[in-house]
Amino acid sequence: MTPIYLDSAATTCVRKEVADTMADILKSTYGNPSSTHSIGRSSKSVLEQCRKRIASYFNVKPSEIIFTSGGTEADNLVLRSAVCDLGVKHIISSKIEHHAVGHTIDALQVSSDIKVSYVHITEHGEVDLKHLEELLMNSSEKTLVSLMHINNEIGTILDLKFVAELCKKYKVLFHSDTVQSVGHYHLDLEKIPIDFLAASAHKFHGPKGIGFAFVRNGLGLQPIITGGSQERGYRAGTESLHDIVGLDESLAIAYAHLEAETQYISELKSYFIKRLKAEVPGIKFNGCCDDLEKSTYTLVNVCLPVSAEKAPLFLFQLDLKGIACSKGSACQSGSDKGSHVLSEFLSEEDLKKPSIRFSFSSFNTKEELDIVVDILKTLV
Repeated sequence: MTPIYLDSAATTCVRKEVADTMADILKSTYGNPSSTHSIGRSSKSVLEQCRKRIASYFNVKPSEIIFTSGGTEADNLVLRSAVCDLGVKHIISSKIEHHAVGHTIDALQVSSDIKVSYVHITEHGEVDLKHLEELLMNSSEKTLVSLMHINNEIGTILDLKFVAELCKKYKVLFHSDTVQSVGHYHLDLEKIPIDFLAASAHKFHGPKGIGFAFVRNGLGLQPIITGGSQERGYRAGTESLHDIVGLDESLAIAYAHLEAETQYISELKSYFIKRLKAEVPGIKFNGCCDDLEKSTYTLVNVCLPVSAEKAPLFLFQLDLKGIACSKGSACQSGSDKGSHVLSEFLSEEDLKKPSIRFSFSSFNTKEELDIVVDILKTLV
């Protein structure tokens, strides 16, 4: 049985070209980038070339790219420093954020004297932008808005430019977890006046354990990991050069092939939706994930017409058939609490049924999707 991997929203396979490039760096460029001798300077040169190229994709300055261990650390850096160092007293967010944001805000609410407001979520899993503006209008404290660009469970797309401009209008800071969009969408941060952004390489066929924060110059953010003065003082610790090179290479490939891969994966998603609607009567698409205008082309999240008694074993049955998918964020797999995202807008009846997230990459095929649909039809 050949496994079918449909969980690319959780992580993606590393491209061969990326792995090969990383292996070459491990063997040839091993100096500490902070060392002043020629071997160290060679590593520093590679490091800064990567930073410069990454910055170019987003139309920002290289000094605004800070390498981290991934999206979670980048989110923590921004949120914790905003409260502790920038004087933020009010955070506006949503209850469908990734736990890297949601749990960090919860912790800050306990440890610091801050106010937290949650923007309403529509019946389709979208952020209510009118309510967001109401919250901004009524906020008198120094405020930070933290809203993700693309929801990792249902794929809903936030109008990033609109929200960024709204935040500028009300003179508040704006942070976005863009882990599901960097490498899949072009983001011109000269045109999108966002203050902070988080990204992670393993979402676009790069290595795990490496990502970056975009921090717009002059905002005064301070480190949460202290020690040396690496990353211009934002993030102490010797940089993992081979991982940074892997991040750079995977992002370069992603953007070089973005148009072709977007079209290919979009066609896969449309084909999958069409077949599911035809072959699995009673299936529901959570949020607006069957709308390619409002939802990312990389995933669908479906509620299946299965009884509450059979629901707990449904994902396990798919795994036995060789299908790798998920019930939501991989960060909460094993939790019996269910999806915090779906609980914001699904009915109590639908929450008892199995909701499954299928997420795609350019390595998937229509033949694989046919097999999945046939298995789903049988199980349902």
